[in-house]
Amino acid sequence: MCGIVGLHLRNPALYPQLGGLLTTMLCEMQERGADSAGVAVYGDPSWSPPGHATVSVVDSPLPALELSTALARLLPDGSRADVVDASPTLVVHAPVEVGVLREAVTAAAPEALLVGFGEDVAVLKGVGRPRELADRFGLASAQGWQGVGHTRMATESAVTPGGCHPYAVGPDQCLVHNGSFSNHATVRRQLLARGVQFDSENDTEVGARFVADRLAAGLDIETALKELCATFDGFYTLLVSHRDCFAVVRDAIACKPAVIAETADWVAMASEYRALTGLPGIEDALVYEPEPERIYVWTR
Repeated sequence: MCGIVGLHLRNPALYPQLGGLLTTMLCEMQERGADSAGVAVYGDPSWSPPGHATVSVVDSPLPALELSTALARLLPDGSRADVVDASPTLVVHAPVEVGVLREAVTAAAPEALLVGFGEDVAVLKGVGRPRELADRFGLASAQGWQGVGHTRMATESAVTPGGCHPYAVGPDQCLVHNGSFSNHATVRRQLLARGVQFDSENDTEVGARFVADRLAAGLDIETALKELCATFDGFYTLLVSHRDCFAVVRDAIACKPAVIAETADWVAMASEYRALTGLPGIEDALVYEPEPERIYVWTR
């Protein structure tokens, strides 16, 4: 049992409230998974400022200031890397290409685990109770147009920062998951044979790597998720996000809970309705349960 929340804002006037709204949603799901938690936030100006690449890391052997100093020696043209300490995650951003920043972070801290990258997304995750982690992240003050969160109750892999959701393995992409993939080992072997690398034993990472592989091949998010439904067995509710879209899909039996609410100002999804009750205008929202294997996609 895990908890999923997601919020896609249609009204720019609400962008300054994204972090506060997402914090309330995430903390309402704490009872569904209290061993670890994570979020992905799109468009926060302090974590992922415009014109900058952003890389999120956990398990860095270097604290924020030392990592920033090390990166200054590695980045081209004297570019400066700012490192935000959102402990236990460090969020690095610099005015360079995403690939350049990823390579520099890996060179400066090879033991660190990269948990997110892109131009618009910051991924923060760690072990601990979701409410405590949200406070440590400073999530309530975040801004942006979209956010995704997850509270985890581990059932098949280690409770580590690397085992937390979201899994953000493609540029400005992330995936969160409630359920289990029964054939994940088979799909993992198929992806490994194509050269895909993995960072954990978590079945969710296999789903995230599959989706990222399909998007990199040029598929749109709806087609990629149709292929996922045809490939993966098990019980699952998935929320997949990209810088410009937000998608939900459930398995053919739809045994894992999910609810969607929509207004003119926002679209939200959660494992339980109580996570949505603090959203502005919820009393007038269209509220419904997503249908089995139907893919719901919203774009900016």
